[in-house]
Amino acid sequence: MNSLLLLVLAVVIFGVAYIVYGGWLVKKWGIDVNRETPAKTKFDNVDYVPTDAKVLVGHHFSSIAGAGPITGPILAAVFGWLPVYLWIIIGSIFIGGVHDFGALFASIRHDGKSIGEIIKINIGKRGKILFNIFAYATLILVVAAFTDICATTFAFDATQADKLTGAQSGTASILFIFLAVFFGVAVYRKNVPISIATVAGVTLLFLCILIGYYFPILKLSKGMWNVILIIYIAAASILPVWILLQPRDYLCSFLLYAMLAGGVIGVILYRPHLVTSAYNGFTVGGQTLFPFLFVTVACGAISGFHSLVSSGTTAKQIKNEKDAQLIGYGSMLIEGIVAVIALITFGYISNASELGAPAAIFAAGLAQFMNQFGLPVNVGVVFVTLSFSAFALTSLDTATRIGRYLFQEIFEDSNERVRKFFGNSVVATVITVALASILLGFGYKNIWPIFGASNQLLGSLALLAITAWLAKSNKQTLMTVIPMVFMFCVTIVALILVVKNNILAEKPNYLLAIIAVILFVLAILIVIEGISKLFKKEKGIESVEQVTE
Repeated sequence: MNSLLLLVLAVVIFGVAYIVYGGWLVKKWGIDVNRETPAKTKFDNVDYVPTDAKVLVGHHFSSIAGAGPITGPILAAVFGWLPVYLWIIIGSIFIGGVHDFGALFASIRHDGKSIGEIIKINIGKRGKILFNIFAYATLILVVAAFTDICATTFAFDATQADKLTGAQSGTASILFIFLAVFFGVAVYRKNVPISIATVAGVTLLFLCILIGYYFPILKLSKGMWNVILIIYIAAASILPVWILLQPRDYLCSFLLYAMLAGGVIGVILYRPHLVTSAYNGFTVGGQTLFPFLFVTVACGAISGFHSLVSSGTTAKQIKNEKDAQLIGYGSMLIEGIVAVIALITFGYISNASELGAPAAIFAAGLAQFMNQFGLPVNVGVVFVTLSFSAFALTSLDTATRIGRYLFQEIFEDSNERVRKFFGNSVVATVITVALASILLGFGYKNIWPIFGASNQLLGSLALLAITAWLAKSNKQTLMTVIPMVFMFCVTIVALILVVKNNILAEKPNYLLAIIAVILFVLAILIVIEGISKLFKKEKGIESVEQVTE
């Protein structure tokens, strides 16, 4: 199969979907360009900061992408490239895009509050508590998995001193962090025009890559990188969003766009043929296509983590409701393109399984594609590896910050003494990072199955929250109900199988099995709570939408 046809078809379908289906959602949901957003009404210059759409789409896309749209399709390709491709296309348009756009818009209409708060207003206080605990547990898995992925990518093995890809990527990534701080200060404190700051920032960004490539001084072990990353994400969680998190994600988005453009151009010039099978059967390696395909390919089709980004950081920064379609729906479709390219790289490399981790497979394939327009393969491998780590690192720091938000929200209704202690941003961050650190020893390969299932179930619960709000606002809900029901069926079955596999394995993993059971029980309780509210109108409970209109 010619991969160029698959890529062009995906781009065309996504372009049409953005205009037609995305535009239809805008009309049905009632986007109001004249309505002030929380970024303006609740401005605090820490979390609520009105942000230019060009900057915010970079921050949002970088945050939601993570390692998911690359890791997921490559791992799921054992079932064959065709089912993965179809799920990416259909999932991104009708499930993931609706989920991300809906979560962002619902949060905007609820003063930039989290999905948990939206559940509290539209379903009830108990539902909010259950959801926040569930979401927080999922975020712990996200932070643990992505920290392990980043540390593995940056690690230097002294026994293989000639392999410097990790050291090169790690050195450049640390330089990015310092560059982001200077960018944030320049734009928000020195009032440097965003256009000038962007040109200078992107130029310095690629200078950082060159320095990292030729002077890879950070030759550190995986353990040392774990420590550095933990310190970094703790700082990113506490500092004002404009000084580190937002500018770093914005600048890194250009790195990601460059990688995406390089991949597209490389595929157009090279037109690689897929050597892997289109379909390998319903059961492969002891796993069944249903439900594991739909939880393994998470970020490339739907990801509950996206709803936490949309309602955790992005909704607090959006300047105008008209930008919600581009940032919410558009970013999901761009991520779908990344997932398709990742699938193509796996399908093209005949010995992909011998290369090990998905990052190595993706880098090897994409470097070959970009070699068609003159980029040396060894340079391409470092560039793609760095881009991959940028995906994971931006999701990692955002996940930690959102975890801090959720932890603080859990104790909002406690007595003053408890609320003051656990509501402290430093305390909430330290506890969040500490819990994730406990899981680091399992490695991302062991964490990924339960992360995938819980992440997709989180997406189902977010769709439930959006549905409840739309219903109370007397708006059409079919576009969220159908995806919600499908994803509930997928993820409930997946969690049951995850528990079974962890208990019956040759080396049982009881901790992950217990976590899966807890998540399963929480999800069922939230579903019961939500359904009871959807089918039973309660007097005296109104949504923010109804109150303000």
